[in-house]
Amino acid sequence: MPDLILWRAYVPRWSHRPLSGEGAARFGGRWNPVGLPTIYAARELSTAWAEYNQGFVQHPALIAQLHLANAHLADLTDTAFLAGFGADASIHDCAWRADMEAGRVPETHRLQALLQAADYHGLIYPSFMSRGGSCVALWKWNGEDGPSLTVSDPEGRLPRNATSWT
Repeated sequence: MPDLILWRAYVPRWSHRPLSGEGAARFGGRWNPVGLPTIYAARELSTAWAEYNQGFVQHPALIAQLHLANAHLADLTDTAFLAGFGADASIHDCAWRADMEAGRVPETHRLQALLQAADYHGLIYPSFMSRGGSCVALWKWNGEDGPSLTVSDPEGRLPRNATSWT
């Protein structure tokens, strides 16, 4: 897959950790179970903002541009690809959060496990909050045999640690 420019909107408190997936690991997400660090980012700036706020109150956010290289991503916008893994487009509308809260494994987590076992680093999926937009969920980056993910910070404006918040 060609290199991608991604946009990530995240909580300013974590400005020193733009490449952390620990928030998703702590709470779980649409494409990751609790315990699996995952980066969620969008392919469009407007989609990143819409996904971050989820259509509710407009929370303060830090938006960072990311560069993803050498990633093996599953394209879940392709219905033929989905069918090859026993899924269809309805997976994008599943009630994953309600399933998690009820102690059930969401269909999105089942598919994520299959994709991870098939050596995908992450996936591309249609945005729920910004129709026409697309997002990336990445569960492997900057490690051995994984893709490279970097944050664009040409002037070194991002803090290097949490001391700016004390």
